[in-house]
Formats: sequence, structure tokens, C-alpha cells
Amino acid sequence: MEYNHNDRQETTDFILIDAPKTEDGQSTPGAKESPMGGIVPSTNKKRRTRKGAAFGGMKKSMAGMMVGCVLLSGALGFGGGMLANQVAGGKTVMYQSVAQATAAGTSDSTASTTEKVASSAANSVVEIKTEAVTKSQYMQDMVTEGAGSGVIVSADGYIVTNNHVINGASKITVTTKDEKSYEATLVGTDSESDVALLKISASNLQPVVMGNSEGIVVGQQAIAIGNPLGELGGTVTDGIISALNREITIDGETMNLLQTDTAINPGNSGGGLFNASGELIGLVVAKSSGTGVEGLGFAIPVNEVKSVVEALMSDGYVKGRASLGVTLVDVDSAETAMQYRVNSTGVYIRQVTSGGPAANAGLQSGDRIVSVGGTAVSSAADVKQAIRSHSVGDTIEVKVSRNGSEQTMKVTLGEYQGENTSSTSQQ
Repeated sequence: MEYNHNDRQETTDFILIDAPKTEDGQSTPGAKESPMGGIVPSTNKKRRTRKGAAFGGMKKSMAGMMVGCVLLSGALGFGGGMLANQVAGGKTVMYQSVAQATAAGTSDSTASTTEKVASSAANSVVEIKTEAVTKSQYMQDMVTEGAGSGVIVSADGYIVTNNHVINGASKITVTTKDEKSYEATLVGTDSESDVALLKISASNLQPVVMGNSEGIVVGQQAIAIGNPLGELGGTVTDGIISALNREITIDGETMNLLQTDTAINPGNSGGGLFNASGELIGLVVAKSSGTGVEGLGFAIPVNEVKSVVEALMSDGYVKGRASLGVTLVDVDSAETAMQYRVNSTGVYIRQVTSGGPAANAGLQSGDRIVSVGGTAVSSAADVKQAIRSHSVGDTIEVKVSRNGSEQTMKVTLGEYQGENTSSTSQQ
């Protein structure tokens, strides 16, 4: 079985370097970059775009590889009552179902359940397009384009999507069902849950009605609405919930997900998975990419999505996540090692946050991390897992290799405070 995120649309003639990531998988605010091995970034830029599904940037996991469904390149539900949850000082409202609705409550009793859900929820799902600056194997800057989906969670323009949809993006564009396009700002991200929150300058949008993932049962109807292939916004597919609490590892993150046989394709990441009442029950995150495997899609349960969204709205990050305060890069091939002018493969520190835990402990850009807290590491995913086994304020030993010799530093972990910046300023 193979799984991974399809994070970016990649061209076959260039090897793209992922955007810098912290041990939490996100860019580090305030980080200062010292190019490893004397690499001087080129100022030349090329735009590479290709339509269609390209499965690039795959990373091995325990289960093999998971393809995240990101493409590279009416009323508030029907029936039942809703509870308005005020967030962020009472200005923003998310709608939570308080009663299980039934399809029979709609005016057109002859329409199928899927048709009613599509009519009810389609206006709450948006298309997302991203641009990111990456580097070719010749260290030239390239602009790559990606696509995914998102779900409107408030009438005043808050939109939830997957972190991997927008991670590393320098520009994010949201297109609503009425074909209006907006440049989005990034409110905050949480790579551990793979949830990101965007904001557009709009009003009177149709927010989704949040369901309750605790009430989901195997066999119930599941309807996905998203933007497959980055070109087919508003596509509706249906199926059932196949399993609950599937423990899946995607890009180093272990998640408990809903499994569905609803058709999921590249570009669906960040889109909605709805129940027969038109309530959001999950945020589509990934599908199987195994040869000959069909009907294996996965979604983040809505209760987890809702709690993360509330945290991002109020604070811009999820409190309590331990942080080392570095940006990491995986050097996993001879070619990548040559690009970064290092002699060994492994996980390297690319940036150190000024005044952060790593900087205070003496860690430097270019250090290869050998172990964290006594646990050997060879990838950014390994570092993430090691850090997350500790709490904010813990002091741990980090062994690094620098200039051919190993050194051990004691680092007191800080709190990861995420990103709370305009998407256009992220580089």
C-alpha cells in the first residue's frame, strides 16, 4: 500500500527543493538563513506549469506512501437546527449542527440525498491555487503552481484547508463558487494536524455547517466536494464511510483519520466530506496511490478540524506544541548533497530562528542533526517525532555533526507559535 501527499505540481525536467520547514513542518517566522556550503541563491526565475496530476515529492512512511490530494502546477445545510459558535472576540461565527438533519426536510422530496447535499453545501467549498518559489538542480529560482480545495467556515471570509496545500506558498488565490477570486492571507497553520486557516476580504459568504465526527458510523453515506485536477471545482462524488480511526502516517505525521470509498483525486485536498444532512464531517487529506488500489480515501475528522480552527482564529497557532526553533532540510541523495555542498546525507539545519531555543543553545545553520534526546535521527520526520515526545520547557540533548566532529548541545524547547503573516510575504 502506498501513501503520500501530492504537495506540488512538479515538472519532470527539474528536481524541486521543498520550501523550508521547521521540525513542525512549517516555515519559521523570523528565521535567518545562512546558505549551507556557501550556496548563493540565484536571482533568475522561471515559471514552470503543467496541468494534470503529477505525484511528486513523495516521502516514505510506515505504511508506504500516501498521496495527499493536492494538485501541483445554499443555505447553511438543510434541515435540523444550527448553533452559532462565536470565535475571536465574537466577530466571527462558525455554525455547528445541534440536531441530526434528515434529507426529507427539504422542499424537493424527489431529489436524491446526494443532490440535496450538493445543492446545500457546494457554495461552501472553494478552489485554491498557489504559487511557490523553488530551486532547480542548477539553483535557479522557479515558480511552481499548485491547486487544492478549501471550506468556508465563516461568512466573513475564514477558510480552512490542509497545511500541505499552502505550505511554502508565496501567493494563495481563492476562488468561490460564484467564480470570484481573492488573494488570501495566511492566518495560521498546524502541520501536526495538517490544518491551515486562510482569510479573504469578503462578506456574506455561505459558511459550512459543522457536523459531529463522534456520531459517525461505518456504512453511512459520505459525499465529497472539491477541486479535482485543479480545474474541476465543485465536483461532487459520493460513497460511504469505510472505517473509523485509521492510524495513517503521512509525511512523518501520524494521524487518526476517517476512511471513505468516495472518489478522491489530486486537487481534493482541503475539500469537504459531508454526511447525508449536508454537515461537514471531515476535511479531505489523502488517498491511496497504490497500483490497482481504488476506493481508499481519507479525511481529518471534523471535531479535530474545528478545535484547530478555533485555536488558529484566536492565537494564530495551536498552543502547547514544543519547538526546537529551526528550519530543516532532508539531504537524502548524492544529488541533493551536491546542491547543498555537504558530504553526507541526513537532516540538516537550514535556518535557525533568532533568539529561539536552538540559537540560544549554539546550534547553527549547516549542522547535521545526529540525535535528539538520545534518539538517532536521519530525516526531518524523525526530528519531528522526537521533539513531539517532549513538552515545552523540557531540556533535551541534541547531537550534531559540524565540520567533521560531533558536538552535543543542551536545548530548552520553546513553544511553536506558527505563522501569522500575509501569504505574499512568505519566502
